[in-house]
Amino acid sequence: MTISEAVLCSRFVRPMTILTACVSLWARGQESNAPIRLAPVVVEGNTPPELLREDRPVGPYNQPDWTTARRFPGTRVYLQQTPWDTGFEQWVRFRHFRDGTAETRFQEEFEVGLPYRFQVDLYETWAIDQDRRANQDEYSGEVRWALADWGKIPLNPTLYLEYAQHNRAPNTLEGKLLLGTDLSPRWHWGLNFACEQELSRTENTELAVSQGLSYTFLDEKLGAGFEMEYSHEKAKGSSSMNAFLIGPSLQWRPTPWSHVDLAPLAGYADNGVPQVEVYLVVGFDFGTGGSKKERYTPTSLRGQ
Repeated sequence: MTISEAVLCSRFVRPMTILTACVSLWARGQESNAPIRLAPVVVEGNTPPELLREDRPVGPYNQPDWTTARRFPGTRVYLQQTPWDTGFEQWVRFRHFRDGTAETRFQEEFEVGLPYRFQVDLYETWAIDQDRRANQDEYSGEVRWALADWGKIPLNPTLYLEYAQHNRAPNTLEGKLLLGTDLSPRWHWGLNFACEQELSRTENTELAVSQGLSYTFLDEKLGAGFEMEYSHEKAKGSSSMNAFLIGPSLQWRPTPWSHVDLAPLAGYADNGVPQVEVYLVVGFDFGTGGSKKERYTPTSLRGQ
């Protein structure tokens, strides 16, 4: 290459080199200003389970549906009837004593719900004694009052007062504190403290505590658990008597408006106090007040 050719080539290459460098810098600037695209992030988690139908709130007090069908024969929880709804229960209670005697008692119960968290129950009771003779035993009436709507106060305390007129024994007045709650999904629990006082003659006093725990196997169909009772009786001028009974508890709900409860209890008892006690309850809810309507909030909306 001659000197003149080299000079001409240098004059041509230098501008091209500068142009190429400028284009490269401009392209890099465009890349830096371009939006950054990230790979999508997938978040996996456990969706909260839907409530069982028997755990969903119903009625004006927001109580779970399971409380409206007697879960435990020997342990009451909150209110069974919402305002102006009614129900009927047939009770059968078998008792066996340490001296070998036995007694079967039949009881009819009519329930009606009232406003302001009240409920009234009326009972008629008759018994079959050891000689298989049927006798009218007692008439009684019960009033319950829940202190607040369900869930507003821990354990949902409810006050209970019952007056009973007996045909062959002194009349009695009984007061109870009813407690109950949902321990977790499918697990239901109740606890009662009771004091029953005879109003004449020996003035016998009975203190008792009962407890029930139940697990739902089939929603609104089948639940099972256990129940226990402890009682202490004392009369003037006599020694006290004690009993502790425990056993399985079963509830079957053939339809949404009926339930069957069975609780065979056995354990330790002094003479004069039942050593074995078996409860069978068949109940029907008529819902004439029309207030037992489901009040359910979807899981996705809770806590908002």
